[in-house]
Amino acid sequence: MQPTEKITGTQLGLLLFTFIVSTVIITIPSMTVMFAKQDAWISVFPAALSGLLSIWVMTALGNRYPGLTIIQYSPKIIGKWLGGLLGIYYIYYWFVFIMTTTMLHANFINALLLPKSPSIVANLTLFIICSLAVFTGIEVIARCNEFITLLILFFIIPLLILITKEGDINQLKPILGGGILPVLQGAIGPAGGFMNQLFILGWLLPYLNKPKKARTVSLIALFGISILIFFIVLLTIMILGPLAGNLTYPFLSVIQYVGIEGSFERLEAIAVSMWVTGIFVKISVTLFILCISISQLMGIRNYRDFIPPIALLSIIGSVFIHKNEMELHNFIVFTFPILAFLNQNLIPMLLLLIDTIKRRF
Repeated sequence: MQPTEKITGTQLGLLLFTFIVSTVIITIPSMTVMFAKQDAWISVFPAALSGLLSIWVMTALGNRYPGLTIIQYSPKIIGKWLGGLLGIYYIYYWFVFIMTTTMLHANFINALLLPKSPSIVANLTLFIICSLAVFTGIEVIARCNEFITLLILFFIIPLLILITKEGDINQLKPILGGGILPVLQGAIGPAGGFMNQLFILGWLLPYLNKPKKARTVSLIALFGISILIFFIVLLTIMILGPLAGNLTYPFLSVIQYVGIEGSFERLEAIAVSMWVTGIFVKISVTLFILCISISQLMGIRNYRDFIPPIALLSIIGSVFIHKNEMELHNFIVFTFPILAFLNQNLIPMLLLLIDTIKRRF
């Protein structure tokens, strides 16, 4: 059955942009500088290739199975039973994804704003708002995100200009001093775990009112994401140098540094505003994907029935999925890129390959 909710190409592109940027601006600088040192800004370019791959694969599958999500067309490609198992696996993956993202949000808020408040309080507040957004539908989420994306850009562009004035270009030298290998190592984290999150197209394409625009708006979104990450990593190195690889939230430290050195104070409040609004979009879209995945797998028409139990399980799971912040950090830096590459790149590629072989022979 064709979805009744529809979003425009612009709304899709902005959803993709905010979905990835919301967590990237806080986590990526540390991951890239840890391996690539002063050349981490170069790592952004090879990392973007995984995003290109996701766009090509997901739009190709979407064109072959219009109006269907990856949960719906997987059984048509690999059979009913294997397709069902793949659907169950993706539901598990999205549960891990939403619980990890929620824990990351709670840790960030506790570290910066509410150090004595239980993390479940921040999570509960977030999920109440996100659940209401998902209940209204993806169309309303997309409309809200149009304003949120403009708000994020309105805050971050002046911040980047302020940071540029304080930066030291000598921190970028020597360029490629360690060769190309550290650059490629620094690209693994953002490539495997973040840039290829564009594979959410496998769930959002059926809601696009003009499917022919999918590839174009996705490429524009990827370009915007790459440019923003490039400047964030570049300026973080120019301010902090190699120290950025040892900090959990280096870009936040850069913002605080600029607030101290410049004419403005408490600039981290802007960072918190960008984080909270971006996380709202990310959790809302992820919760929506989880709900429609379960409803389509079970053959239930109304996905809204699953919002309360899934939200509750996500809140509880976010408290227990990782023991502490160090374990969460190690998961995001070392484990998640491999897990995400398998689910966000490799499996869709195999589906496309199998479908191509079946169509030819």
